[in-house]
Amino acid sequence: MKVIVVGAGVVGTMHAWQAVERGHEVVHIEREAEARGASLRNFGQIWVSGRAGGEELDTALRARELWEGIGARVPKLGFRAIGSLTPVRGALELGVAEAALARPDAAARGYELLTPAEAREVNPALRGAFDAALWCERDAAVEPRPAQLALREALLASGRYTFRPGREVREVVGENAVRDDHGDTHTGDAVVLCPGAWLSGLVREVAGEVPVRRVRLQMMQTDPLGEALTTSVADADSFRYYPAYRSPALDALAAGQAQDPTAAAHRMQLLMVQRLDGGLTIGDTHEYEHPFAFDTVEDPYEHLTRVVESFLGRPLPRVRRRWAGVYAQCTDTTRVVHRQQVRDGVWLVTGPGGRGMTCSPAIAETTANELGW
Repeated sequence: MKVIVVGAGVVGTMHAWQAVERGHEVVHIEREAEARGASLRNFGQIWVSGRAGGEELDTALRARELWEGIGARVPKLGFRAIGSLTPVRGALELGVAEAALARPDAAARGYELLTPAEAREVNPALRGAFDAALWCERDAAVEPRPAQLALREALLASGRYTFRPGREVREVVGENAVRDDHGDTHTGDAVVLCPGAWLSGLVREVAGEVPVRRVRLQMMQTDPLGEALTTSVADADSFRYYPAYRSPALDALAAGQAQDPTAAAHRMQLLMVQRLDGGLTIGDTHEYEHPFAFDTVEDPYEHLTRVVESFLGRPLPRVRRRWAGVYAQCTDTTRVVHRQQVRDGVWLVTGPGGRGMTCSPAIAETTANELGW
């Protein structure tokens, strides 16, 4: 079988990976010289802890298993089974963490409530004041910027993979075929369109208005910390954002503890992970209203700096990069992904939202299974 994959972000790359793993030939088409979207502009977190139960959690856990296997074969991914800690302060935040422990799927996530001393045994860099920390053993991390390059290097070694960069697919022609802006037609036994947040143009032509929205975020990265941050770190604002934490305790937190005004205005949470070079990737914000701003604003970065320094008990290293990114999210946020057959032999896969890096291996596996690869 020959599979045409359009889009070289992490979702498209994982579809190429699944096809090659199953013995098929892949032609992979990317409009940029390299992927430049949300697949690079993220934390690189394999984030199981906050996922909704049922299909979303099952997908995340399966993806976590697949990431670990791929990471063992592709060391340049930088896969690390580091887990995560969410320090909490006060009775209301503690109540949400305790409610999470009472979930029937808590053991599958690897939840455990740690004292400050126990949390510092896991992550000694957390020298600031907090009352407890929710530990999630199943969380992990990879390196987002080199991930697609590392995966492509492994795919090329198969001898069944061709990468065609700098080509924008403009139309679907006939069955199982697309034409790019060089005038070349690419025909296979199946075509999978993985456009990320690029939802106009070809996507609108073949699928109309899909039930997917675009979300913009701001993030930053620091100079090396000078010590190991041995886990990912979140703050209690992540309880307000992730569906796994919905409970009467979360309602009590929302009613009794107002979010910081800057965090509320920019729909913020803290997520932080250390890169292999020692720097910290820190974010993020959520902007849903279109048209998006074209610039970044400083207040969210100042807020994140205060929160991080309160956990670390020390000044943050110099910030060396700031950026914004846009990802695609299903408007029904209970859906893991939007998967749609748009023509004979042509499928559209988009909209995993902030779950793209986490869930992409399992999303691609499901596509491959459903298409009978």
